[in-house]
Amino acid sequence: MDFSVKPVLTGDRTVLRPFTEADAERMWEIIGDPEIQRFTGSPGHELTPELLRAWYGSRSTQPDRLDLAVTDPADGELLGEVVLYEWEPESRSCTFRTLIGPRGRGRGVGTEATRLIVGYGFEELGLHRVQLEAYGYNHRALRVYEKVGFVREGTRREVEWRDGVWVDEVLMAVLDHQWAVHRGRPRTGHAHPGTGVTAL
Repeated sequence: MDFSVKPVLTGDRTVLRPFTEADAERMWEIIGDPEIQRFTGSPGHELTPELLRAWYGSRSTQPDRLDLAVTDPADGELLGEVVLYEWEPESRSCTFRTLIGPRGRGRGVGTEATRLIVGYGFEELGLHRVQLEAYGYNHRALRVYEKVGFVREGTRREVEWRDGVWVDEVLMAVLDHQWAVHRGRPRTGHAHPGTGVTAL
């Protein structure tokens, strides 16, 4: 399994590409978006533009994780990120996370970006399992994850105190043999002739 290769993955609505240090300024704006802050956990330390430059400048050299920039295919604008991390070689599993800024929302960008990187994880890296955690109140994200084939496995109840209330965390995962059947499009649309595989 080779996470040191940082691919370019092209879809209809987005192109995923490796990060560079030059992306830090735009990611600083995206991370500062109120909706991003509402739906993502605390980074555990204060972020600064300098820290982000060092972080995004080093993503292309990480051998055990894959961080890709989500961009607009029309003009190359940076819209967010998708990440496979917490790689466990013995179980061939990774954790997935994503964040999409305001200009990428409501256009199917997040759905396609998720399909692209998770598909790459299964089909090119040979992963067995991709899992994620999301706040229970992040309904839009949970719908996207279900749409691309993630299955709810459980809920960690009241794991964090946020904005004056205890919030739950939903655990979801998709497995390689499930992905091989639906390719990120479960229970949808029409079957491709002769394959039995459905598509949107």
